[in-house]
Amino acid sequence: MTLRSSLYVGSVMHRRLRPRVHRFRYRAFWFLLDLDELDELSNKLRWFSYNRSNIFSFYDADHGDGTATPIRTQIERQLAEAQVDLAGGRIQLLCMPRALGYCFNPISIYFCYRADASLAAVVYQVHNTFGERHSYVIRVEGRNAALYQCSQKLFYVSPFLDMDMRYDFRITGPDERIAVGICASSCQEPVLNAVLAGLRGDLTDRNLMSVFLKIPAITIKVIAAIHWEALRLWAKGIGLRQRPLPPKRPATIVTASSVTAD
Repeated sequence: MTLRSSLYVGSVMHRRLRPRVHRFRYRAFWFLLDLDELDELSNKLRWFSYNRSNIFSFYDADHGDGTATPIRTQIERQLAEAQVDLAGGRIQLLCMPRALGYCFNPISIYFCYRADASLAAVVYQVHNTFGERHSYVIRVEGRNAALYQCSQKLFYVSPFLDMDMRYDFRITGPDERIAVGICASSCQEPVLNAVLAGLRGDLTDRNLMSVFLKIPAITIKVIAAIHWEALRLWAKGIGLRQRPLPPKRPATIVTASSVTAD
């Protein structure tokens, strides 16, 4: 049986527009994991394990609510709150793996499909460097070549960005390539554009070792880059914003006409 899980290798780019221009780009890679294939992948691959230590691994506790509850169970509960029934359809997660024992994902994206393979919802889980995480659950109403979705910002991420902002998401794929664009706007004026993009490869031991050698310790690199870029922003005179309390519940259910904090 052909596995649906895969590997995407590419880059992530951030471009801040206001009040100071700031731009960076880093090489990166992501796994697109079919959540029903985690045990099979762990048995098949030498360099990847599920809930066990390895060069690359996936732990349920690194995602969702931070518990050992299987991540598919957690996402299905959030979808049920949003009145989305997949009827057994697959869920695929785009994320960086735990690498050399360390995991940090600024954003993880769950593609939630119905049994007929149509996309029913997307869950965007955002992590900040304070150990907090929050999800935006957005139903999909139709699908063209690219997916467009939006939500008000309800979770503190960067100390250099205001809370009164809106996120606009644009996704192409996942197929032979993946492209995710996020525009953060304030007062209808774009403040920050972020894009991650990659080309698909098979999830094999050979490819895992290749990305490990080319981009070693990916998640450690990410957290180091976040702090380095924060230092550069501070040096440019961009002030810090006070961190509010996180939302009371771990997920926000987003509808076409409103944003409800859960």
